[in-house]
Order: sequence, then C-alpha cells, then structure tokens
Amino acid sequence: MIARKTIENILLTILFLLPISGTLSAQEHQKETAENTEFDVTEMILHHVGDSHNFHILDWKGHPVSMPLPIILWTENGLVTFMSSEFHHDENATIVVEKEDQKFTLFHGKIYYANDEANSHGQYVDLDAEHHSINSRVLDLSITKNVFSMFLSMIVLILLFLSAAKSYKKSGNGAPKGIAKFMEPIIVFIRDEVAIPNIGEHKYKKYMPFLLTIFFFIWLNNIFGLIPFFPFSSNLSGNIGFTFTLAFITFIITTVVAKKNYWKHIFWMPGLPVAMKIFLAPIELIGMFVKPIALMIRLFANITAGHVIVLSLISLIFIMETIWVAPASVLFTVFISVIEILVVAIQAYIFTMLSALYFGQALEDEH
Repeated sequence: MIARKTIENILLTILFLLPISGTLSAQEHQKETAENTEFDVTEMILHHVGDSHNFHILDWKGHPVSMPLPIILWTENGLVTFMSSEFHHDENATIVVEKEDQKFTLFHGKIYYANDEANSHGQYVDLDAEHHSINSRVLDLSITKNVFSMFLSMIVLILLFLSAAKSYKKSGNGAPKGIAKFMEPIIVFIRDEVAIPNIGEHKYKKYMPFLLTIFFFIWLNNIFGLIPFFPFSSNLSGNIGFTFTLAFITFIITTVVAKKNYWKHIFWMPGLPVAMKIFLAPIELIGMFVKPIALMIRLFANITAGHVIVLSLISLIFIMETIWVAPASVLFTVFISVIEILVVAIQAYIFTMLSALYFGQALEDEH
C-alpha cells in the first residue's frame, strides 16, 4: 500500500501537470486529506472544478506557493477589502481575518462571518447535521480565479483584435499579415457558415460583432482552462453563472429583436385548427425559455465533464492504492486531454451557432 503522504504528493504533482483547475489552497487540501481515512474522490473533484480566492501555483519543499487575489466584501459595516493571503492556516485552525470590528473566515471556498471561538475541527463556523455552515454569508465581490481569468481573456482579445486591425492598416492593400492571417479565416468562417445561413444574408451584419465576441470569448476561456499553470488553469466555462450570463444575453437579444411573425408562431400558430393552437401555445412559450437554459447547460456540462473525467482517471491510482495503475491512468488522461483541445473549440462554435439560429428564428419574415 502506498503511504498516504506519498499518494498526496504524487496527486498534487500530476494535477499541476494536467489541464485542470484547483480551488482549495494546498493547506486545506493537505489538512482534509490527513483527516480522512479514505480518499474522497467526489470531494476532491468538486473542489478542483470550482472557483477559488487564490491561484495555487506549485509546492516548494512542502510549502505551497500561491498568488493571492483581492478580497472585496460588502458587510454590515460597509466595504471591506484585503488580500486572500490573510486567510491562512496554523497547525490547528483556520486563521480568522478581523477587519472593521468584524471577523471573517473562509470555509469550503466561501466567506462567512466568523465565530469568536473555533469548533472541535478548528473551524470558526457552526455546522448543521450535513456539515454545512449555518453562519451568515458575506456579500462577496472578490476578484476570484475565474474573475481574474475573465478579465485576462478580455485584455487578450482586445490586444489580438487591435493588432489584427493594425496589420490591415499597415498592409495598404488589405492583405492580412501577422496575427490577422490567423484571425481572418475564423472570422470569415463565422460569417459564411454561421451568421449568413442562420440569420440571412441581408440581416446578419448587425449581429456579427456579438457572434464574433461570444465565439472568441468562450474559445479563449476554454483554452485557458486547459493550461495548467499560472495565470491560467481556471474553469470559467465550467461555472454555471458564467454560462447563464452568456445564455441570458442571447435570450434578451432574441426577445428584443423578435418580429411579429415570431410571436405569432408562439402564441397563435398559423395554419392549424384553433384547438391545436391553444394546445401548442403553452408548449411554445415554455420552449422559448428552454432554449437559453439548454444553451447554458450544454456549455457548462461539456466543459465540466472534461475536467471531471481527467480527475477521475487520475483518482484510479489512489482508489486502487497501487502505482501499477498509473501508466494506464496517465495514458487515458493524455488521450482525453487531446480530445479536450477539440472540444473547447467545438463548444464555442455550437454556442455561437445556436445563438445565430435563435436570432434567425426571431427575425424570420412571414412567408
């Protein structure tokens, strides 16, 4: 049987080398692993596909090296800010941060008002029967790992498009140079294969900026999730709040630009008996909201599934408690990781294509 400490060190090393994102600090992970008699696969996976208040970069001589991120809280006494590095651990308990005569503690990645004294597990929160904190939550406006990654992707996209525009301007004859040679085929593909077929040749131009933005934004953030080292490794597209926001924007645009014919097909389907129109109206109305929900879940589920599969394959080594499983586990992990390179682009394309399709349905003229 492999010693638990050896297992833990191997796991942290492999996780650093694979395209996954970590959410617990190294201290939390080591403490919880030491307390558990069995390797908890579910808990480990859920922690690593979630968000975090810092970037765990690597472990050096048994000590974690992390980049702290700003903590921004709206509390009962107003705005409170500090760095996430103040949430560290001593030998027995989580250190409580005291600001503006208030105490805060980090519990399972969430910030709560802290108790004056720690419980038997060294935690400054009260727990219910299912070990969930019952302390009051703080309104958390912090720059988490996902938020940092989102801002970083926005900056990268702005620089890419400005650079492409600059190369066109310098060329004089309109021929692409530099980064524009890479960008132009993708833009032309979105225009000719996504926007025009789904929206229409005379209507697509108005929606091209949104479609291009949504495609490159999702694709780039998906790529960031595959890069295992700082400043990347976040799982932004695997965050349901992120995919909800993108799908909600698509829903709002579809609803606002929809023509009379679109609403007619929802509430009073033409060419059908009255009884059938009454029967179909609620179904079509529900379908109008199901479309963005499906859009949201599809991106979230596919991106998260890739991370979960990779983590599950690596976990086989520690579930079976033998190093002999490692070659097959790592081989399949590499195979899945290669597939993920294709999946991140495909999911960006599908989200963009479905958005264009919804716009086209809303803009369709009456035959």
